[in-house]
Amino acid sequence: MKRWLKRFTWSGHSVGMLAFLALFPGFFFYHTLLGLGLTGAFLGGYFAPVSLLVALPLCFFYAYKVRRDQAQLGLPDVCFFLYISYFLLVVTIQAAAGANPVIVGNHLLGMLFIVNLFFIFRLTDFNRADLRLAALASLAGMSAIVFAYAVDGAFYLSAHGTARNPESLATYQGFSRSYLVTFMAVIAFCRSQPLRLLLYGVAAPTLFVNTARSEFVALLFLAPIIEIYYSRRKLLLSAVLLTLFIVLSFYLDALLSMLPDNRILELLDLSQSTSANKRHHLSMYALNTIANFPAFGDYASYTPGFYSHNVLSAWVDTGLFGFLFVLALLIIPTAQMFIRGYLLRKQSGGFLLAFSFACVTLLLLVNSHYFTDMLIGATLGAYSTYRYGRKHGQHRAPDVRPSTPRHPHLRQAVPAAGPARP
Repeated sequence: MKRWLKRFTWSGHSVGMLAFLALFPGFFFYHTLLGLGLTGAFLGGYFAPVSLLVALPLCFFYAYKVRRDQAQLGLPDVCFFLYISYFLLVVTIQAAAGANPVIVGNHLLGMLFIVNLFFIFRLTDFNRADLRLAALASLAGMSAIVFAYAVDGAFYLSAHGTARNPESLATYQGFSRSYLVTFMAVIAFCRSQPLRLLLYGVAAPTLFVNTARSEFVALLFLAPIIEIYYSRRKLLLSAVLLTLFIVLSFYLDALLSMLPDNRILELLDLSQSTSANKRHHLSMYALNTIANFPAFGDYASYTPGFYSHNVLSAWVDTGLFGFLFVLALLIIPTAQMFIRGYLLRKQSGGFLLAFSFACVTLLLLVNSHYFTDMLIGATLGAYSTYRYGRKHGQHRAPDVRPSTPRHPHLRQAVPAAGPARP
């Protein structure tokens, strides 16, 4: 017991695992207790104070890991810290110039969340049995809570009216974020197809009942990426999935009639969605700001909360350079992974974890998420971990070429063999 405790306490993986479980499943369970009135908001909104709590241990163990092996500080790490430094510089200058302190505070917290996620995915081995079992148990618990406390087919704890501090209760977005991130960390290392299908079969209804449109679409987007990657007949499976999609589209009305009323169904007609119309107007406002200030943007030129819900928000707040920087951080690794790893026969959970997060992060940034989305840190942390392993042998494909001869001529290998025969 003492040996296990000592190993657990001083392991970077253990600290990363605890931080991951605390920030995602922990967030979900805390707000469930809060919504049911079983506890007060002693940690406020939870995510910010817990992030501050885990930041120092994560930073320490990341620095310790890099000090032990300087190769751990790879190009993705350097680019990531350069981007964070640039973003921090912009926020500092604008704060000194009198920018809205609420938006400045939100950006500082956003940076903290991104950096914490980067450290977590650099330190944690998501293929370890201890984390996989804990994450699977957490997924089961979260799904059970969603189904047990759903009201009229929707999970909305505020409807119960039992929360002691309803102003601190998370929205459906916070619950769905916790579920999706935990799901992605599990599914990437799940090589059993029946288990993956079971996880899809539980996760899709859970996110549907949770009424999280972006996360539900991300799950539907992610499932074929994972299945095609793990398939030995990728072209055949792609054709089957495409055929299935076309067939289902013919029976869409019949399928929808079997589902309970849910805001996710607004995806089929966004013109009827109040949220989609609001986001469209915010995007138009962002484009107008960009047209007036194309080079440097116009930092905090909007009312707090009324920002563009896509990557255009990066252009507004950090200028053209920041916009291109964050896109390059995500697009270049995604393209490299697709070209060099997605179609290989050798399969790697580490690769799929990084590629899945990269694809989902890009999807969400293009459609619905603010540019301080914490998944950026998870994507780059997972990619850096995979890249280090690939470069140093853990995920590297076997070299099947013949070995290079040590001597180009036999006489160099045996110099005293005498004169060559005519």
